Amino acid sequence: MTLDQLRKKIERKDARLAVIGLGYVGLPVACMFAEKGFDMLGIEILPERVAKINAGVSPIEGEEPGLESLLAKVTSRGLMRASSDYQDLSDRDVILIDVETPVDENNVPGYNALRATLRNLGSVLQAGSLVVVESTIAPGTIHNVVKPLLEEGSGRKLNEGFYLGICPERVMPGKLLVNLRTMSRVVGGMTPETAETMVALYRHIVQADLDPTDSVTAELVKTAENAYRDVQIAFANEVALICQAVGGDVWKVRQLVNKSPFRQMHLPGAGVGGHCIPKDPWLLAYGVRQMPQSLISATAAADEQEVPLRLIPAARAVNDSMPHNIANLLQDALHSAGRELAGARILVLGYAYLEDSDDTRNSPSEALVERLKKMKAEIVIHDPYVSEYQGELEQLARNADAAVLMVAHSQYKKLDLNRLKNLLRTPVFIDGRGLFSAAQLKQAGWTYRIIGVSVQE
Repeated sequence: MTLDQLRKKIERKDARLAVIGLGYVGLPVACMFAEKGFDMLGIEILPERVAKINAGVSPIEGEEPGLESLLAKVTSRGLMRASSDYQDLSDRDVILIDVETPVDENNVPGYNALRATLRNLGSVLQAGSLVVVESTIAPGTIHNVVKPLLEEGSGRKLNEGFYLGICPERVMPGKLLVNLRTMSRVVGGMTPETAETMVALYRHIVQADLDPTDSVTAELVKTAENAYRDVQIAFANEVALICQAVGGDVWKVRQLVNKSPFRQMHLPGAGVGGHCIPKDPWLLAYGVRQMPQSLISATAAADEQEVPLRLIPAARAVNDSMPHNIANLLQDALHSAGRELAGARILVLGYAYLEDSDDTRNSPSEALVERLKKMKAEIVIHDPYVSEYQGELEQLARNADAAVLMVAHSQYKKLDLNRLKNLLRTPVFIDGRGLFSAAQLKQAGWTYRIIGVSVQE
């Protein structure tokens, strides 16, 4: 099948589609294409997840407006089904890949899930199919990893036996469907014709700009935009630490800074989590290491071939340190209240990385809990969206020596500070997200610390 033939099938909605990986990205993408009338197959390795999806039940907890009802609609109408069998992909015209791409302890991407997916897919890939990676990957990965594995597994050559591109997702838990519909996408094809075919595909579900480009540019854009955000958050966090030290209030400082034209200081906080921001800057940096030497030599002088990476590692270090700052604030507040951290019972409010979500990937709360356990504290955790921690808040708060707010869940924004204080054995409150003012906490009678605010007791 030629690209022209495939494009016509896509425009008529006759193309058979598949999504590999039915998580936070793959599931809503599959549902949206199915809603538009495409024959949609989802591949997922977890059998319990497959069973839920085929029953029309979303495995994603937390607030995801419209997703559960959309999934129920497309499965009940037979427009979408899930499977764990890669053989089912043998008749698919377009395959979207949405698997995790984490980095290891050395900040190097192993791409274990991506490599396994490509090996399994190559053996069943239909001639003339289009493969699109939606996962975030380091610059050069399509050329250096994806292309060779698909060619080896399928026995076919790129642009002859199959077509390849990348269209990185831009979604956030809690806004999956609206993000997919309304946010622009960078559409990177291995050829301009492939990119235009991908634009025709995504035009069925995306109402914003679709910008066709090459694969390396698409890889760079996605990793750069998240690295940019990481650096900006690190700046806000460093200002917060300075404010704590010199007698300032970062929340007032931020408000006034942002009144100046062309300034937009980000929100400081107790840490940066999720699947994207903690690792995408490292993917951007890794792109230099995996670029073919011949390509580097053609574009840079000999003394420029090693790119000195300073800002990205520094920003990562600042953001990774913020849970430790919370632990220090907690220790200081407990000492002011006449209690030592060792042996104290600490209530951690929130375990997801994002408000009103069940996503715990790279959660700052996990880093905090690990730190506090090493400091011999007893930990109890509450999170209204993470099933493991959906206990009764008031019961968990009884006889605790401190409450540490780590996630700005809607439920926590409505906390009755007086009632909560009366449940604790020691009235210590640490606000890691700046949800409450010093005046509110002081009025309620707490010994408190707020991130980015100097102690004034």
